[in-house]
Amino acid sequence: MRFLIFGPPGSGKGTYSSRIEKKIDVAHIATGDIFREAVKKDTDLGTRVKGYLDKGELVPDELVNEVVKDKLESIGMDKFLLDGYPRTVEQAEYLDGFVDVDALILLDVTDDIIIKRLSSRRICKECGEVFNKLFNPPEKEGVCDKCKGKLYQRDDDKPDVIKDRIETYEQRSEPVIDYFKGKIPIIINRCRKADAPIDEMVNSIIGQLEEEELVS
Repeated sequence: MRFLIFGPPGSGKGTYSSRIEKKIDVAHIATGDIFREAVKKDTDLGTRVKGYLDKGELVPDELVNEVVKDKLESIGMDKFLLDGYPRTVEQAEYLDGFVDVDALILLDVTDDIIIKRLSSRRICKECGEVFNKLFNPPEKEGVCDKCKGKLYQRDDDKPDVIKDRIETYEQRSEPVIDYFKGKIPIIINRCRKADAPIDEMVNSIIGQLEEEELVS
């Protein structure tokens, strides 16, 4: 079970992945989490990544590829759900060169829903757990259910920058979908309500994977 989960910012990749991980026993691997952990622990990788982030620059494909390959090798490359990678065709080609992916899960969400969702997202400063005031609110306002850390809103989750993020996704990442078309099944999950029930959407995704005989 080697899957990619894809979609624009705010489509629910992290939220859905955490639920899918528990239901079908795959490792949810988010490149953003790996980077944040490395920076926090002040590792050699973290220092290299931080240099780009501090400048507001994208982490180069070569470094992202290295991070992902090392992570996949550490878990055996048998059961994973990659979230946030590959973001470019170059990264997709690199991934395709060392592991066979079984399916791409595509979250199809409209721009107006994305803007509404991202504006409502809050993240824990301590453990990185993600909440959303619309459909996955914390038990206590501003406090993480998992570690009791303080929740905050990312600067790029504010309405005035969300459209730029969507445009970047369309230019850089949508070609990755075309790259995988015809190579592996594309599991499409369409969402047309900002507060669509998460479990219902996740069950729909797993149902499609079962139809393709990719999970048992």
